[in-house]
Amino acid sequence: MSKAEIGQTVTNFSAPATSGTTFNLSDYKGKKNVVIYFYPKDSTPGCTTEGQNFRDLYSEFQALDTEIFGVSRDSMKRHENFKAKQAFPFELISDEDGKVCEHFGVWQLKKNYGKEYMGIVRSTFLIDKEGVLRKEWLNLRVKDHAAKVLDAVKAL
Repeated sequence: MSKAEIGQTVTNFSAPATSGTTFNLSDYKGKKNVVIYFYPKDSTPGCTTEGQNFRDLYSEFQALDTEIFGVSRDSMKRHENFKAKQAFPFELISDEDGKVCEHFGVWQLKKNYGKEYMGIVRSTFLIDKEGVLRKEWLNLRVKDHAAKVLDAVKAL
């Protein structure tokens, strides 16, 4: 799978998602915009806040024919627990093998307190109804991020 690039059609991919579903990007082509946000780990403070912000704006995204999906490398069990605890109305995609993260280029070398490790760089991607990557936010800050994504959807 080649890396997703702005202005290009995103290669279809499938991955397991919560609620016993399988995410297929092609299912949304011609029907809905798709927001895919990548976060490091379920139930951590920043990731919880980010998910809550998307949850709180979910009805506005839906009114604009836009579906939201969160992605991390957590297991399906952790995702189901996180989704239920936070009452997320959208599905979480489990990318345990890292293929989706690599497709979007978010699996990178990170540094924390002088220690280097591989991890997910918090990022969001907006794919339009035709499957074209329209906008990306890389290495972002959680504060006001979901509202910025909503503004970008409105501008489509």
